Amino acid sequence: MIIEPTVGRIVWYWVNPEAMDKPHAQPEAAIVTYVHGTRMINVNAFTHDGMPVARTSVPLLQESDVIPDQGDFCQWMPYQIGQAKKHDGG
Repeated sequence: MIIEPTVGRIVWYWVNPEAMDKPHAQPEAAIVTYVHGTRMINVNAFTHDGMPVARTSVPLLQESDVIPDQGDFCQWMPYQIGQAKKHDGG
């Protein structure tokens, strides 16, 4: 299932995959500011202390995509995936 990104949607932003493995790891919140396609977006991410950081051409993982070995990426929140499945009939 592909969720279409749109400007203004909230996604999770990970600085790198290693950040996910740390104890109490949390993603940064990010707002989609531009859509290149279903798997590439620009975002304004907010660091854990609330500072905004612009990021361009960030990969957006869809539900079945594999987490990359390196580099930053965004992903949909579990709630958003659940809602998309409800509306998709899955």
